[in-house]
Amino acid sequence: MKNIAFIGTGLMGFPMVKNLLKNGYNVSVFDKKLYKAKKLSKYGASVSKSLKDVIKKSEVIITMVTDDKSVMSIIDNTDFINNLRNNSIMIDMSSTKPITSKKAQKTLKKNGIDFLDAPVSGGTKGAEEASLAIMVGGDQKVFNKVKKIFKTMGNAKIVGSNGSGQVAKLANQIIVGVTIGAVAEAIHLCKISGTDPNKFIKAVGGGFADSNILRIHGKKMIKKNFAPGGTNLIQFKDMKNILETSKDFNLPISNLVKKMYQNLIKNGHAKKDHSSLFIQIEELNKKN
Repeated sequence: MKNIAFIGTGLMGFPMVKNLLKNGYNVSVFDKKLYKAKKLSKYGASVSKSLKDVIKKSEVIITMVTDDKSVMSIIDNTDFINNLRNNSIMIDMSSTKPITSKKAQKTLKKNGIDFLDAPVSGGTKGAEEASLAIMVGGDQKVFNKVKKIFKTMGNAKIVGSNGSGQVAKLANQIIVGVTIGAVAEAIHLCKISGTDPNKFIKAVGGGFADSNILRIHGKKMIKKNFAPGGTNLIQFKDMKNILETSKDFNLPISNLVKKMYQNLIKNGHAKKDHSSLFIQIEELNKKN
């Protein structure tokens, strides 16, 4: 399977396509904002102006779009569904609710198309370095057919049936959201007490508190460099999806983190990196 259609060439999709091209795949790209897709032509991608055009020669279709509505607007589009090749495979690498993946799978199955939900973690750095954690929901036989494709973008593991990949991603985002909050408080504590936060990060290296979030996002907080990797808007969407999926039981810490990201967005920080939760910790302490 060498012919791939890739839909959604934003912050994450762009470097993912570059890695597919580097590994010899023929990639057709489409984005509603055509200028984003066009930038990939210099790396060897074929740029399409419509959903119908991007999928016409593709055996595998990968979507990397913003939310549930965006995913279903593709699948429910007649130009898309009526022009898929028989026995092709659709892989949705967006982050959505598990129920959306199950809905997508049912629609595609009726049309003889296999489906995997395969959300990712690792941010733009992971996408650029092809080191993404890829959590896959779907049939093992289908997964085996596209394992080599996944390998060009990161480390893929199948975690269960359709929808399970999205559950794993939501669980991942609980840890990410809560840990960013913990790191923000730790960096703030160091700053206000006169302790060098950079030296703190080095001092705890290798201990239980060490993590990529501490090392990468902690430094962003220290420098107050909040250029977007994963945005507050996306993190808030994920926190909402977590709480909607778990509505029959309580996740109190996730609920608190969701409210904090909601406040960041209300205060004009929607498109900043999610490490900018540090801003809210600082603002809360100014009031005291």
